[in-house]
Amino acid sequence: MLVYQRMNPDASLEAAVKQLIDSKPSFLPDNKRVSEGTLSTNTSTYSQARSRLPSEATEWFANQVSQSMIAATTPTLKDRRVFVIDGTTIKFAPVTALRKRFLPASNQHGESAFPVALLTVAQELASGVALLPEVGAMYGENAISKTSLIRELLRQMPTDSVVMADIGFGIFAVAHEIKLAGHSFCLRLNKQRFEVLKRTATLVATGTDFKVWSHHWRPSENDRRGHPNLPKDATLEVRVHEITINKNLTLMLVASLAENSSVLADLYRRRGDVEVDIRNLKVVLDTENIRARSVAMFFKELLTSIVSHNLVSQFRCQAAELVNELPRRMSFKRIWTTFRQFLLSAMFTDAVQWRARYDTALRYAMLDKLPNRPGRTFEREAYRRTSKAIRFKRRIPKSLPEQ
Repeated sequence: MLVYQRMNPDASLEAAVKQLIDSKPSFLPDNKRVSEGTLSTNTSTYSQARSRLPSEATEWFANQVSQSMIAATTPTLKDRRVFVIDGTTIKFAPVTALRKRFLPASNQHGESAFPVALLTVAQELASGVALLPEVGAMYGENAISKTSLIRELLRQMPTDSVVMADIGFGIFAVAHEIKLAGHSFCLRLNKQRFEVLKRTATLVATGTDFKVWSHHWRPSENDRRGHPNLPKDATLEVRVHEITINKNLTLMLVASLAENSSVLADLYRRRGDVEVDIRNLKVVLDTENIRARSVAMFFKELLTSIVSHNLVSQFRCQAAELVNELPRRMSFKRIWTTFRQFLLSAMFTDAVQWRARYDTALRYAMLDKLPNRPGRTFEREAYRRTSKAIRFKRRIPKSLPEQ
């Protein structure tokens, strides 16, 4: 029922209860009220059950769904899976429990009403299947950076995966953490860090639009101040790539991979896919408007949102395979609509009926392609909203009337 609610973001507790009563699944107890159709639609029992549901059970369920779907997909880079890491934020309802755990933003005008959490997410590149995100506070004394949240994400990845990330993760501490977890990396560097590495690197290959250096990467003094737990002898054998994409863009990468610059450029070109994946999770599934009023319930709803996202991603992969297309050539939102209309509008307890309905849904999902745009000059990506000047008004509780 939680997954049903997250798959249908506008579905209230009442809608979930009524959908359950209408479908009459086989796991309901065999009693008179069920058989006569007189079960109450009051939501209090469902609300209490949501609260009693162990967080560990929700996490186990979400992880099992994620890992099984990743195992069923075709690896991106030869026999290795590629994961793209990025960070994002989520705002909550302005309730006390959430404001204590995730402090609101503040500026010179005061404090916002809405708590904000920082999420570090990882998506499997080929299918878009998401790992369980890591969550921390965005503001306050317990604030944590997105680069500090990657450790648990790395543990969820299959052995010898490839991790790709943008400039914000292109630092020694992240690369070292990835290597310790048994994975390889391809990280984008900012210009200043690239120039520092190039200064002591050895040029090993050059071409009309690329240069490659070999380098023994060691942490700088700033790296050690920011990450004091780095070993004294920490070092990484890497290759630094400078790749000219066009007159306006030069790509600067550091990688532990042996692949040449052309392969890495083609691989990194797909990094923007994670932006679209995050948009699908937050906007299409409306995860950025989770209505939970406690920390525990927020995590349950977030994890069931990941389950919903992955169910649609797997359905998209199956539809793409039938029409011999890449999964990302299919529209996530249209696939999501097809999934809901054909597979969530009723509940089937007979395997034959379910398979027939699933095949019908797949036939319609095969038509849910993104438009073909020849000569397109911009890559598909989710554009960031423009910032707005917000004057945060401090919330001051009203004084109680005198008795």
